[in-house]
Amino acid sequence: MAGGFHHWTLSLAGIANHGNNSRMNDLVAAAHPYLAQYGYAALFVVLFTESFGLPLPGETFLIAANLLAMKGQFSIAAVTGWALSAVILGDNVGYLISRRGGYHWAMRHGSRVGITRARLEAGQRFFDRFGPAAVIVARFFPVLRQCNGIFAGSMQMPWRKFVAYNTFGGILWVGTWAGGIYFLGDWIERGLTQVHVAGWWLAGPLVAAIVWLIYRNLR
Repeated sequence: MAGGFHHWTLSLAGIANHGNNSRMNDLVAAAHPYLAQYGYAALFVVLFTESFGLPLPGETFLIAANLLAMKGQFSIAAVTGWALSAVILGDNVGYLISRRGGYHWAMRHGSRVGITRARLEAGQRFFDRFGPAAVIVARFFPVLRQCNGIFAGSMQMPWRKFVAYNTFGGILWVGTWAGGIYFLGDWIERGLTQVHVAGWWLAGPLVAAIVWLIYRNLR
């Protein structure tokens, strides 16, 4: 056991010392004790809980797991399978919780915070129009990723439609990281910092744009 843990540590340390990706390496280093000790289970738990609303570093764990697969320490097929299962199931948990509780809470208490029945119905019309695209795109951005299922459930998006578009978005997101890191190797590893940070920079304007569109539809 100790020898195995030491082997994992050396593998991740090798990743952390590669190139100039010090910022990304810090993120990978934060994930490594959990991946080293719990393996695929750690990846599943973090992605699953992040997907139904908790602010956990799911993307960081996915990146770290794919880097380990690139180095031959994880199976790329297993990483992809566990990750895809986690994000689809987690989003559905968030959807079901908010569909049962979020909508009824808004109908009963929403007026206290300015959410009237008319505004809620307008929000549902907005989600009927833009919901499928929002479910797919949200998977690629922090904050939106955590709130994906919650928003869809609260706006009463049909479950079958949500499952279809959420599954498609999950496949794109997991496949992009898995395929990009595993098959493009060192080239994409050198650009991970820029891609990861860009997601955070783009998330703010995207959230603001969505809020503005919803506000415009609620007027």
